[in-house]
Amino acid sequence: MKFVLVIPDGVADEPQASLANLTPLQAANIPAMDAVAAAGIVGRTDNVPASMPSGSDVGTMTLFGYDTLQCHTGRAPIEAAAQGIELNPRDWAVRCNLVTVNDGAMQSFTAGQYPDDAGHALIELLQKDQCGDSHWKYYAGVSYRNLLVYRSRGTAAPFSSDTQSTPPHDITERPIAGHLPSGPGSEDLKALMERSIELFGAAPANVARRESGELPATQTWLWGLGQRPDLQPFVECYGVRGAVITAVDLLRGLGRLIGWDIVEVEGATGYLDTDYAAKGRAAIETLSRDDVDFLVVHVEATDEASHEGETAEKVKAVESIDRYIVAPVHEWLKQQGDYRLLISPDHPTFLRTRTHSHGDCPFAMCGAGIESNAPMAYNEVAAAASDVGFPEGHELMGRFLKI
Repeated sequence: MKFVLVIPDGVADEPQASLANLTPLQAANIPAMDAVAAAGIVGRTDNVPASMPSGSDVGTMTLFGYDTLQCHTGRAPIEAAAQGIELNPRDWAVRCNLVTVNDGAMQSFTAGQYPDDAGHALIELLQKDQCGDSHWKYYAGVSYRNLLVYRSRGTAAPFSSDTQSTPPHDITERPIAGHLPSGPGSEDLKALMERSIELFGAAPANVARRESGELPATQTWLWGLGQRPDLQPFVECYGVRGAVITAVDLLRGLGRLIGWDIVEVEGATGYLDTDYAAKGRAAIETLSRDDVDFLVVHVEATDEASHEGETAEKVKAVESIDRYIVAPVHEWLKQQGDYRLLISPDHPTFLRTRTHSHGDCPFAMCGAGIESNAPMAYNEVAAAASDVGFPEGHELMGRFLKI
């Protein structure tokens, strides 16, 4: 028995005027996802509790069957796990974006998809200038995504659960005033961000990008801080051995924390240019292994399209997921015997606001022991009309894996 969860990140959306008042899912040509809907159940799942900020850290942890109100401690410590960074009980991890702020507004939360080598040079500059023998240490990641770790060294950290921060992708093209860190320890974070502005101004990598007409990284943006979560291994919770295919550190880290194998795919970028077909092939190869019962295939492109307000790109991305991942994987599963296949985003990401949102996500599920509840299409409207719903989204995984 094989189980597969496909996550088109942030695909849930609102009707778009440019799509004749259809959602991207309704407007897209997705015969493979519609076939899953026709063969099984369509319903709704709410993956982000109202009291928590909407993001993939909360949404995916919920989709994986963990109660985030009990388990979630922050986004950055999950990404630290992806890099193999061990956190002691009093340590804190902080997400560190390279961003472009222009005239007091967040022009780009990715600094124009900042290249790895240039980003590593900036992180090295920060490390030499700001850290030394202090509690702080920077860790270079991929592109604009980096980490900052506060090592407690046996002393209490200045932060607490009351320390607040804002994801930079939630304020694209909006003023940053009012969105800077606040609460315990926030002055330390703001001081580090302010110092990065001075350092980045004359950095060779930024000078070169300005001369070539590309966006510079004008500063760091610190957010998503937290401590290492205590998560029970997935196999102990649900009795199946898991693996995950993703290009995003957040999913890699969460997978490692719950004991999954991390499958790296060449050409998977976490962006609109990701190699969908390579992910589909890797999914089938991974499912062919005897030590994998459950596979997650995560695709970030649909979420990135919403953050950039690109309606046509969002439609194109979900169509690519359908054609190159869902269709071949479902066909392979049907040839192997009993299986179950689930499709669900982690949260809605609205093109209108370019941000993550709270609210229901449509899911479709088919396979052994799952009887059809009649919907013939996979989209938000079909899900809203369904009598199947999981207001506490972490309960969906138990329903999916229950034989």
